[in-house]
Amino acid sequence: MDNREYKRLTYRVLDHDPKHDDIRELFRSFRDILKQRDLELHGITTDGSPLYPEPIAEIFPGVRHQICEFHVKKEINKSVLKAVAQVRRELEKTKTKRSKRGRPTTKEDKAVIRKNERIQAKIGALFEHRYLFVQKELTAKEREKLREITQGLPKLRTLREIVDEVYRLYDRRCRTQTALEKLRQLRMRVKRFKTLSQSLAKLDSPTLEKSLEFLDDKLLPSTSNAVERGNRRHRKMQKSVYRVRTRCHIENRIALDMFRDLRLTRRKSTTNALHYARCG
Repeated sequence: MDNREYKRLTYRVLDHDPKHDDIRELFRSFRDILKQRDLELHGITTDGSPLYPEPIAEIFPGVRHQICEFHVKKEINKSVLKAVAQVRRELEKTKTKRSKRGRPTTKEDKAVIRKNERIQAKIGALFEHRYLFVQKELTAKEREKLREITQGLPKLRTLREIVDEVYRLYDRRCRTQTALEKLRQLRMRVKRFKTLSQSLAKLDSPTLEKSLEFLDDKLLPSTSNAVERGNRRHRKMQKSVYRVRTRCHIENRIALDMFRDLRLTRRKSTTNALHYARCG
């Protein structure tokens, strides 16, 4: 669901999981609407779903199709967090089990307890500050904290450097060909680390190249409207409201939003006239 202030030309509410035929029917109706308005389609931005490439190539041949940057980063960040969780599990296995229960009496038992406490503190810090491995920009204080919790764990520091390289791929100052060359070098770097190459298998996905299409086209946005971070609050509110509504209610609500869009220009002129009259 988009914000009601956007111009929504068409929509579909399904009572089942979408299939290729549903996408084709939606795109055909959208193509007819564009013809009626004398508009031309230059680019399409979708998520990483496999439902879109085939219908787009069939109904809109030659139109540039890119994958939403937000979805690609989301999948990579999930893989990074899984890799951090795997490190925490490996640290848990390094703990030494005591032969006796109760209060420690010997120096060996006390040393084992201190060692286990240090390991547990490291595990807790990695869990509490796990967001530092996927956050786009870090302050000086956050970078210092990251160096502290990754002390003795060079694999995690390398993981954070790779995340920084992924974010740099989407810099608007970079061209698509340059970004693809950076991506090739990044993949070669990841392959040198066996454990990281398994965790970051999403970097080999072909959708990553398609998400870089917008770098050579100023008219093509980097993300689709449905996943804009600025509209997250609006989408979460709609999710909580539409969860308890039927299909008929949802269609009526969307129709009301489209009716508001139709009368938007008149409403603005009326508001301006009222303000002008109040000013005297």
